[in-house]
Order: sequence, then C-alpha cells, then structure tokens
Amino acid sequence: MIKEGVILGKRYEILGRVGSGGMADVYKGKDHKLNRYVAIKVLKSDYRSDQVFIKKFLSEAQAAAGLMHPNVVNVYDVGQDRGLYYMVMELVEGITLKDYIEKKGRLSAKETVSIAIQMVTGLQAAHNQHIIHRDIKPQNIIISKDGKVKVTDFGIARATTSTQTISTSVMGSVHYTSPEQARGGVVDEKSDIYSIGITLYEMVTGHVPFDGDSTVSVALKHLQEQITSPAEEVEDLPYSLECIIMKCTQKSPNLRYHDCASLLLDLKRSLVDPDGDFVVPGAGAATDTDRTVVMSTEELEQVQQRQYNTDDDYDDDDEEYDDDEEEDDDDDDYDRRRQDRRRKNNNVNSDTKRIMKILMIVAGVVVALLVLFLVANAAGFFSGPGLVQEESEMVKVPDLRGKTEEEARAELKDTGLGLTVKNERQPSNKYDEGEIMSQDPEPGEEVEMHSTITVILSSGEEAKTTEVPNVVGRSESEAEEMIQDANLVVRHESANSDDVESGYVISSDPEAGTEVEEGTEVTIVVSLGAEQATVPDLRNKTASAAESALADAGLSGSASEEYSDSVPEGQVISQSIDPGQKVDKGTTVSYVVSRGPETKYVNVPGLGGYTEADARSRLENAGLTVGNVSYAYSNTVGEGYVIDQTASPGSSVEEGTSVGFTVSRGPEPQQPEEPSGGDGTDTGDGTETQQD
Repeated sequence: MIKEGVILGKRYEILGRVGSGGMADVYKGKDHKLNRYVAIKVLKSDYRSDQVFIKKFLSEAQAAAGLMHPNVVNVYDVGQDRGLYYMVMELVEGITLKDYIEKKGRLSAKETVSIAIQMVTGLQAAHNQHIIHRDIKPQNIIISKDGKVKVTDFGIARATTSTQTISTSVMGSVHYTSPEQARGGVVDEKSDIYSIGITLYEMVTGHVPFDGDSTVSVALKHLQEQITSPAEEVEDLPYSLECIIMKCTQKSPNLRYHDCASLLLDLKRSLVDPDGDFVVPGAGAATDTDRTVVMSTEELEQVQQRQYNTDDDYDDDDEEYDDDEEEDDDDDDYDRRRQDRRRKNNNVNSDTKRIMKILMIVAGVVVALLVLFLVANAAGFFSGPGLVQEESEMVKVPDLRGKTEEEARAELKDTGLGLTVKNERQPSNKYDEGEIMSQDPEPGEEVEMHSTITVILSSGEEAKTTEVPNVVGRSESEAEEMIQDANLVVRHESANSDDVESGYVISSDPEAGTEVEEGTEVTIVVSLGAEQATVPDLRNKTASAAESALADAGLSGSASEEYSDSVPEGQVISQSIDPGQKVDKGTTVSYVVSRGPETKYVNVPGLGGYTEADARSRLENAGLTVGNVSYAYSNTVGEGYVIDQTASPGSSVEEGTSVGFTVSRGPEPQQPEEPSGGDGTDTGDGTETQQD
C-alpha cells in the first residue's frame, strides 16, 4: 500500500486508497498540474517484476485511453515512477452497480432499462473502437452521484477482431462469463452482450442465474444449462424486458443480439412499450433493424377520434408474465409461452392494437432520437466545428514571470492556454508590484492544449526571508508540508539511493539552514530505493565467467568449492539467489564451484601372519586391489602365510590402489651332498613369483 502524500510522476498526489482488486490497488489522487482529483490505479507488487504482464498493463491502458465517452471512465495518463506502474483515470464519485443492487435487493424494470441504456451506450463506444471489454459485471459499472452510468476497468480488454480467441487465464468473472469465453473459444462483441444479459438478470432478480461451490462448476453451468426466465421469479416483469434478457443470454452467439446498436434499439422500445412483442428471438442482423411504418388515412382518423391511455408503466399488474425463452431442447416451451402471450394480445380489438403499436413505434423513435441527441451533446459532438473531437495537442508553457496579468493574457491568447491568478499576492525582491513572480506549470513544460496556468502576482513589498528546514530523511509528504509551512515552494525530483529508504528525502537544494526569500523554490530529491539489478544465471559457468556476469549486472560474488559427481570440475554447481530475482545493486551473490568427484583415501591393512586367502580378503575389504603375489622360502614363517607386503601397514593410499605381498613356502629344503671330487652347482634361490 502506498502512503498518503506520495507524489507520482511529479504531479499526482496519493490521497488515500479507495479500492483494491486482484491485480491493482486504486487510490484517490490529485493532479497538481491540472488541479483536479483523479483515480490512480497502481499495479500490485506481485506483478511488477513480470515484464510480460507490465507490457500488457501498459498496452491495455493505452487502448483504454483512446476511449473518450460520457458512459466510460476515461483514462488520462499512464506511467512509471519508483518502480510503480500506474494508470490515471477519471475519478467518479458514486457507487458500483453491484453495491446498488445489494442495497436495494433488486431493481425495478424501469430503473433496470434506464441503467442498461447508458451501460450499453458506453460499451458500444468501446466496440466501435474494436475493443472488447471481456469482464462486464456489476462491479465494473459505476453509478455517479448525479446518476451517470459509466463502464470501467478494461483490465483484461483488448483491441481485437472477431477471429481472436482468449484463454482461460484471462477469463472474466466466472458468474458473468459467456460460454465461448469459458471454453476458450472465439470472443467478440456478442460475448460482452451475454455478460450484459447476466447483469440485467441480476438487476431484476437480485442474484446471478448460476452459482456453485467452485468456479469450474459455475463455468460448466454456463456451458450446459439454460438460464431460467427471470419472469418465473419476478411476476410483474415486463414481457419485452424478459425477452431482451433471454436473447442476450442465449448459449449460441448467433442467437444473441449481433451488436450493441440492436440491443439499444430494443431497450429504448421497452421504455415506451414494455409489453410489446417486438424482440425477435435468434434473429440475424437483417431482421434486427428498425423499419418505417406508414399510417393509412383511415388509421389517422381513428387516432383522432379515439383516446388511449399512454401512461403504461412497468408497475402495471394487469398481466402475468410466465414466459421462459430457451434454445435448443426448450424451444417448444418458449414457443408455447409466446403463443399464450399472443392469444392474450389478440383479445384486444385488432384495430386498437394496431394503432397502439404504431403510436408506440413513433414514440420509440422520438425517444431514441432524443437519447441520441443527449448522448452526442454530452460527448461534445456539438461543441466544435467538427463532429469528432480531435486528440489533445501538447503546448509548451511560456515564461510569464515578470509580466503583468494583461501582458500574460495577451501572450497566451494564441497558445490555447488559460490563465488563473491567485487572489493572494506575495512579496518579492525581484519583481515589481503586479508582475508575475511564479507560475505553475513551470516555463518550458509541455501540457495539453486548453490547460490552465496558475500564477502568483508580486505585491511589491520587500520579501521576508526564511530558513530552509532540514527535511533529509523525512517522508516526501512530511518534507513537503515542512517546506510549505516555511512559505517556500516545493519542487520534486527522485533518484536511487543505497542508504535512504524509498519515499524518503535524500537531499534538498538549497540545503537545510540556508536563508532564502519566502516563496523560493526548494528542490527535494526523493529516494527510489537502491537501484535494482537482475541476478544472472551462474550455473554451469566457470568461476571467471560467473564473476564477469555478476560484475556486468552490478553485483559481487563470493565463491566456495565442493566435490560433485555430476558437475565438471571448475563449473558452478549452485548459487545463493535464484536467477531472475531483483535485488539491490552491489548485493553479494554466493556460488559453489565444483571440485570434481571426491578422491577417497584408505589405510593399508597389515597382512603379515595371514594366509594368502585372508590377505586377499583384507585388501578387498579395505577398498584396495591385490597386486603381485610372490612366494619364497622362510625358516621363520610357516608355509602359506604372508611374509611381507609392498605397502606399509597403516599407510594412507588412494582407494583402489594395488598392494602386493609375499607368501611363505616354508623352510628351504636341504641340498644333497655332492660326491667327492665333484663340481656341483647351485640351481637357484628357491623363490617363485605369481602374478594375479
């Protein structure tokens, strides 16, 4: 949550939070440049690191900004400040349609149709720009204090064509979503019309047609079940409104109204002919248009001779409305209901019925023209030389300081900018009495044409001096208040800081304690927090490559080593901060470098005094291999026992090292004596070797 008093984009002051959604918080704010209150939608922190989501947020804000209509909450600006992504919108003081329904229980038919006409008119403006809302629901309809109905929150809207599809990841609120939207199919204007039908149903009954324990169960009902006619619950529901709701909520998009214009036409007819049978179920575009009816001379004479009660209201209790329009399997029941209605109507004199219908159509056309005129006038179609308002041009603000009010107005005459002079004049040592001493916006800034420049005139008196307060380390709002209390003017700048928390003042210019004239501008630099860096992926890099990647990102590294059987020696095994995370610049990222497979050492067992078999077993059990085995005579070691070994007992060698040993053959046999006079020879030393 953003603190009150924080200023975004050097012009939008946060005054307090007024609402919160799944993706963004909404704050009431003040635009100091144009001196008006606005609504500021700020993207929640969970989505600020998702570049794809941010791009979608900005592009959709730009699409919504192209809509300028009295029945749409207009978008003024979009931007980024201190890592915050925000959208500035028209502030509408009022209540959501959802809260209004909950407050009243359910709405009357008259009120429902009146609200629906404004709602559909706003949605039609979006459709004309090829923008599908995709999330029409009572929560996104605002009724202002003066009764104006506005469509808001184009949060998942997209400029689209009828061939585009939408996935379930961006599906609107499940209680109001169309069947094709729930299944991830083609989404176009008719999908919004389905959601309008569900909203109309809730307005007249006080609840949604489908509910369930989970979003999946509700979505399946939209796909599989036909909506029960609201007339079964609301006995006095006008027949035409019932038919409008049922046509909007048909499962097949082809059976709904093909566009908002057709729906608007029937809604306006319903105002003047609530019991009329003019809604054509499942009609295509060709059958949904209005037609001209010419009255015969005989009919005109009958109208002049007869009087009819034209004060028919939605509150009449003369007839019961049990119609239940359904498609596919319920067509027979729907036709039966319509035939029952027709039989009731046929009980009226045929001439009277025909003339009443003609009068209603004429009245409907008059009302339609009146509504169109009012909407066009509110949209500004008759306020200028053209029928379409041009996009606002940007104008550079001239320097008016030192000029009189008359001179300033003369200079602004051809710029398209206005001038407002504050009532209270201020003393100045630089400007004479009556001359402009300060202005807002400042000279050189670019503003929209028709913006107003607010100026302060000099009183000609000697300016008092004051001391610049020490605002370093204070919050932005607190610093601004302290400077203003010292009769100084605040100017905001921002910068990253490793030492000062985001939203707090780093420095001021002039510095604290400086003696300056009252009205002097003091620039405060507000911290954006430490500069952020994205942690690179160090895994499988060499240590030198890892250090280089960290240095490029503005980070430092700390290496350690471990043995690894899976990662080659010299490459990074793991890192302390996951790749892709945002951290302050200068943060130390620890990483582990592989030393390769670990080399094990074992102690050589003593083999002396053991049999050959036991010696072999002891070497193998110690993780060593048997080397050369030799045999020799020994007068001290019994036959078959080990005399000595190639590696000293107890010495440490690598696992798997070969160790040889010598086995006793017992005492050397005695040589027979040579015959006297003979010259006998020694045949050898009696030693044999065996190579395993």
